[in-house]
Amino acid sequence: MQNMNNAAGSEAGAIRLEIPVEGMTCASCVRRVEKAAASVEGVSASAVNFATETLSLNVGPGFSAEALERAITEAGYEARAETLRLEIEDMTCASCVSRVEKALKTVAAVQTASVNLATGEAVVRVFGGAVALPAMKAAVEKAGYNVRLAGPEHATDAGADVGAGAGRPAAEDDSREARRAREIDGLWRDALIAGVLTLPLFVVEMGSHIYPPLHHVLMDVFPGNTLYLLQFALATAVLVGPGRRFYLKGIPALFRLTPDMNSLVAMGTSAAYLYSVVTTFAPTLLPVEARHVYYEAATVIVTLILVGRLLEARAKGRTGAAIRKLAGLQARNARVERDGEMRDVALSDVRLGDVVVVRPGERIPVDGLVIDGRSAVDEAMISGEPIPVEKGAGATVIGGTVNGSGSFRFEATGIGADMMLSRIIRMVQEAQGAKLPIQKLVDQVTAFFVPAVITIAVLTFIAWFLLGPEPAYTYGLVAAVAVLIIACPCAMGLATPTSIMVGTGRAAELGVLFRKGEALQTLSVIDTVVMDKTGTITKGRPEVTEIILSQGFERAELLALTASLEVRSEHPLADAIVRAAEAEGLELMEASEVEAVTGFGVTGMVKGRRVAAGADRYMVKLGVMAADATGNPLKDAMARLADEGASPLYVAVDGRLAAAIAVADPLKETSVAAIAALKGLGLKVVMVTGDNRRTAKAIAAKAGIEDVVAEVLPEGKVSVIKGLQAKGGKLAFIGDGINDAPALATADAGIAIGTGTDVAIESADVVLVNGDLSGALHAIELSRQVMRNIRQNLFWAFGYNVALIPVAAGALYPVFGWMLSPMLGAAAMGLSSVFVLSNALRLKRARVTGFLTSP
Repeated sequence: MQNMNNAAGSEAGAIRLEIPVEGMTCASCVRRVEKAAASVEGVSASAVNFATETLSLNVGPGFSAEALERAITEAGYEARAETLRLEIEDMTCASCVSRVEKALKTVAAVQTASVNLATGEAVVRVFGGAVALPAMKAAVEKAGYNVRLAGPEHATDAGADVGAGAGRPAAEDDSREARRAREIDGLWRDALIAGVLTLPLFVVEMGSHIYPPLHHVLMDVFPGNTLYLLQFALATAVLVGPGRRFYLKGIPALFRLTPDMNSLVAMGTSAAYLYSVVTTFAPTLLPVEARHVYYEAATVIVTLILVGRLLEARAKGRTGAAIRKLAGLQARNARVERDGEMRDVALSDVRLGDVVVVRPGERIPVDGLVIDGRSAVDEAMISGEPIPVEKGAGATVIGGTVNGSGSFRFEATGIGADMMLSRIIRMVQEAQGAKLPIQKLVDQVTAFFVPAVITIAVLTFIAWFLLGPEPAYTYGLVAAVAVLIIACPCAMGLATPTSIMVGTGRAAELGVLFRKGEALQTLSVIDTVVMDKTGTITKGRPEVTEIILSQGFERAELLALTASLEVRSEHPLADAIVRAAEAEGLELMEASEVEAVTGFGVTGMVKGRRVAAGADRYMVKLGVMAADATGNPLKDAMARLADEGASPLYVAVDGRLAAAIAVADPLKETSVAAIAALKGLGLKVVMVTGDNRRTAKAIAAKAGIEDVVAEVLPEGKVSVIKGLQAKGGKLAFIGDGINDAPALATADAGIAIGTGTDVAIESADVVLVNGDLSGALHAIELSRQVMRNIRQNLFWAFGYNVALIPVAAGALYPVFGWMLSPMLGAAAMGLSSVFVLSNALRLKRARVTGFLTSP
């Protein structure tokens, strides 16, 4: 494929794009795609190569990749874009985020770009994938930042070490950690050097204020201009050495008219330093009363900001702990059976279909299906469930979980990117990189923040120069520098993404995966939870709950006869009866003359006895029970069981009504408690099911649900949701089946039971790995805590600037005579970011309803 941004084209200045298009089947498709593409603004020429299924375009000003995709989709085809993760270096504040996003969006092939300051990553949807990387890299570097490809988020293959994270080889992830370590080491070194060189300046200046005679002592020790020259030497060493980073980034940004936080620091410290240099070497240029030096202000500002960045870098490292913890679950090797012998192979060498042997205490390397053996497996780090799960033949095992004291063999069914652990890491990464709707306000404000601060600083200096007391130069300089230094766009940029990172990481530890980060905000404001019954509230697998016998029949014999008859049936009730017989160790017998009567039941000969099993209408048809159940000894008991939500199956032996077997889909162990807890959060709970009304009401009563909608088709669930939404409700839907997918997609927030179907999971915003309602409760609780945390961060970040920028400008001077020292401003700015990060890190210990989780 040609370069996605080749400048060659049929028209001067046109950009050439080649885009894969799916769904074309004939020549008419070609014409439709070309026509759709030609209708997009900025497209000067379009041609489709049907053989390669690619669309070639010449595009110019006004072109939008997003508009192109929309036009092709509306025509009935799919323009395939890839999602790339880019690591962006040197971002320091919220204004950097908007600048990088704008730079990426200038690349014609880019559809969308979302930059996360906390992770230092950009998630980009782009036509052509990595082919467009040179153009994206050039655009970002032109904006003043370095960029490297972190890897397509879907690209983890069998050859990559999934332990490094979804879609990223271990070596690359290690290098990223190494870069973070080098950054912290560099900040620590620079902060230490700056501190050592700044300390004498600080002592000289502050000591003279605290103890005035010290000034005269120093003048005697360092006669003439000597003291100023020493201060100049120390300050120069600080600014040229540890402080150099601010000028290398900030000054070019000023010339590009895209100032950032580095620009504010560079301007503030330069103003203080240059003013002091004039005082030192050309004092006659200033009035006598204005001849002061501010070397210590410039150096203390640099030192404090370096310390703040050091603390910030360390805290940022902790926000990604959840991903690293999940990645650390991956085994490094696997023991497989090949060519009749046992081999220890690297994880990347495991192939689908391999027979893997797991010994006691080992970590399971990949996903699979148990062939033989038995053990209990600790799945707590995947599902949040503290109790080990028994595994035997036919059971599924998950890569990364820990085997107990037993041993077993299993067939590898999921490796590399297809492993559940890989998918979990990928989901968490996607959620952590998401932008919530609340972030849009932050982006709008921060886009103008730094230019506004510079404007305020300039106006502050002018106001002091024109209206302030003498020495006006000094007052104006101090106030302007204080304004530049105290402003903190860092805190604004970190307020939302850090909370998302830590919150989604904590959720993953509890078995709750936010596939879409936006669900964090949506779930926090819902007022109604609508849930399916089967597989959501109940286990989804009917079980025999009670056997009521007529006089003269024994339980074991009756159950064995019935199971022997039903063993060939695929009906869920028949399966429940067979499983009940097997669980009691009963031996099944050969059935003959088996005849199934559709809609009624089944009959046959078992061990010389005529056995029939089916609904009550079948018993009436066979003449063993009256139509009105007159004389039925089981009538009252079965009425009771029906009210409890059980489905009755009648059994006749040799023409006599022998028993009624109650089969029910039992509630999951946590359903009642979880529903009660959801109500405790002030939520309305509604159950929607396709089951009959009597059974639905019985199950709902057991679960503690008052609002029930029964006997609805899949589209009926969607109608119920839309009806509630039309009344102004914000709701979440919880389901697990294929028939729940439309409802999951329609709800404000769709929550899929992780043990359900792939279709349901793909339609959902949140996936519950542990497979029960406790996860839904945790998701809602965590979403509320995360949003509360974000609001706290934003209140601090915005409130801090709104309150302190006027103070720095000198708003309190006319009343109280107070001026804010630039040094205090630097300390406050650093602490602002540290506060936001520390507050977000509290979510690592976020508490959820305790009776459902491990201690």
